[in-house]
Amino acid sequence: MFKQIRGVLTQLKPGEVHARAERPVRIFLRTDSAAAAWAVESFLLPNSLSAGRRAEAAALLTHERNASQDSRFHLVLHETGMEPPAGWQRGHDAFEFDPLNPAAVVAEIVSARDDLSLALARRFSPFRQTVTRGVIHRIASENALFAIVSALPNLVPSLAEIPWAFGEFASDTAVLTANQVRMAFLLAAASDRPVGYTEQRNEIGSIVAGAFGWRSLAREFAGKIPFGGGLIPKAAIAYAGTWTAGVSLERVYRIGYGLTRKERKAAWEEAFEKGREIAAQLVARARRREKSGQIAGESKAEESV
Repeated sequence: MFKQIRGVLTQLKPGEVHARAERPVRIFLRTDSAAAAWAVESFLLPNSLSAGRRAEAAALLTHERNASQDSRFHLVLHETGMEPPAGWQRGHDAFEFDPLNPAAVVAEIVSARDDLSLALARRFSPFRQTVTRGVIHRIASENALFAIVSALPNLVPSLAEIPWAFGEFASDTAVLTANQVRMAFLLAAASDRPVGYTEQRNEIGSIVAGAFGWRSLAREFAGKIPFGGGLIPKAAIAYAGTWTAGVSLERVYRIGYGLTRKERKAAWEEAFEKGREIAAQLVARARRREKSGQIAGESKAEESV
């Protein structure tokens, strides 16, 4: 099993995650008053940043009055009531900044521009919580889906909905573990921490060491309950285990230590219930797809007759 996990981990590319996070995202600021300009900068450059990080982030912000004609930008933030510059599309690369509700623009940008989310979170701390929670939920949901796919390959005939693949040689435990390690790379990148196998050896070791305990619960569920009955608990455990590992890692990168045993238990229980809901939705969707495929097949058979 460890050999399989080691083999799967070689297919991960932390360097690509690091490169995405280090991408400089240049932001054009359009405001109508000094107060609004101050509000934008105060939100994006909080006092909690070190002087060095604050200077790096500030260099990526350009006020309209200081922009040259040959300047290039990735995003525009414009004050409420103002129009974005010509050629910029609202909700895609131009976003409204409301000084009375500055956090609203974070969710809007992250939802619209996932390609920039890691870089924004790494340089601008107000983006971090939204980005890291999104990463944790997405990876946990992927692992729940994989648990379903690996258990009922005929019901869910394709891995197309899972944006990663590690080869047929790997067991489900190895794949789920590797995806958690991928999550660790993403969380470190978003949290302005070093990314890589050497840099994160302690976190990776913890993930691998914990890979067997909670997944043995999944096998126990699947083995004791008749066909299909243990599928949702198995997927819920995959979700809960990944979610709990993720929120603990996020805290490590944010304040230096993870969840206590009591906090891990509470996080697990809450995530397991959420995982059950997500797993039930995934199974229901897969079975509807299977049923519609059967109906389509019967229709074609009738036409041929």
